[in-house]
Amino acid sequence: MNIAIIGTGYVGLVTGTCLANLGNNVICIDIDKNKIDSLKNGVMPIYEPGLKEMVERNAKEKRISFTTSLKEGMGSADIIFIAVGTPQGKDGSADLQYVFKVAEDIGKEIDSYKVIVDKSTVPVGTAEKVKAIISKNLKKPVPFDVVSNPEFLREGKAIKDFLSPDRVVVGVESEKAKSAMAKLYRPLERTGRPVFFTGIKSAEMIKYASNAFLAAKISFINELSHFAEKMGADIKVVAAGMGMDERIGPRFLQAGIGYGGSCFPKDVQALMRSMKDNSCPALILGAVEEVNERQKLSLIQKIRDALGSLEGKKIAVWGLAFKPDTDDMREAPSLVIIPKLQEQGAKIAAFDPAAMEEAKKHFSGIAYGNDPYGVLEGADALVILTEWDEFRELDLEKVKSSLKSPNVIDGRNMYDPKEMKAMGFVYRSIGR
Repeated sequence: MNIAIIGTGYVGLVTGTCLANLGNNVICIDIDKNKIDSLKNGVMPIYEPGLKEMVERNAKEKRISFTTSLKEGMGSADIIFIAVGTPQGKDGSADLQYVFKVAEDIGKEIDSYKVIVDKSTVPVGTAEKVKAIISKNLKKPVPFDVVSNPEFLREGKAIKDFLSPDRVVVGVESEKAKSAMAKLYRPLERTGRPVFFTGIKSAEMIKYASNAFLAAKISFINELSHFAEKMGADIKVVAAGMGMDERIGPRFLQAGIGYGGSCFPKDVQALMRSMKDNSCPALILGAVEEVNERQKLSLIQKIRDALGSLEGKKIAVWGLAFKPDTDDMREAPSLVIIPKLQEQGAKIAAFDPAAMEEAKKHFSGIAYGNDPYGVLEGADALVILTEWDEFRELDLEKVKSSLKSPNVIDGRNMYDPKEMKAMGFVYRSIGR
């Protein structure tokens, strides 16, 4: 099939690349000429394992190309994906200006039947507005359908999530659109991946409901972690026991310093705003958000418990991205924790395998190391903010000898407390 992807951010680029990999002809469109030129030269705007190699392979085989021309990109397309950003507005709602601008532009250019797919994360009712905007801007009567096809991509695992999804959710209102989307996703369905067709508004709501529920699981276990710590229980053991119940499951029950990223914080707040606008109290989601913000700050007290006054103390930080296998720092706990440490007089030396260039846009006055060990020299404590796998297998004896004092404050529960204590570390973690 011929596919156009409007927007080459995280969702658009991964979606376009994976669809090309399934054998479709894909044109990715963006108004950012520098980004398009970089993509043509094989330079990725984001860090995602395996993406660069997949883009290069499909570009070489002429299944994916890049352009700044909407007319060129959507001319022969059977299906057009809208995958532009929906940043958070000042009131917590999703800012849909870019989605609506694209809808307007599509309306002006469309000259034959197309399926227009909302791939961006949007509030319930957005597809109706997109349809109205396209219709208003048509130069002549042209049939089209608008479809909701929300994404469920985890940063760092996005290619796997696209090609081996738990489910593909597609909201449609016509048999013609359903047939087109079924054909597009048939290669995934043949591998046993369910394609779940539903109404458009239900599909839009499934995305927000899924992310909000996962955020609730994280805040639930984080809130319990404080109780576990006070009572002498181990929150990792508690979570493991809970996770054995198939009604609950083990995923997203890892206590830590809170969730971040481009989805959970924004989607929780957008859903809360939509509920408020429709006179539906969002009491549970309000508590989810409050616990998450408080959890980030709870690590500051653990650091103070270890060091006392932070004035003049050097603190080594491992991990800046909101999660491993990405350079994304949107709503990362580090953005809250590091400035708070600096306010109290601490000097920060940080290392992250992928996010240090991005971090330089957000922080001032901190040093960066070339490897995890380099930031430890003379540090009064090591603070772990992101659970990169490479941190799990390091030489802990070398870590200890590099530190000025053997203090480790582990915000991601990466190490075993008994082993750390036996090695001579003063080790603090979450809920254990």
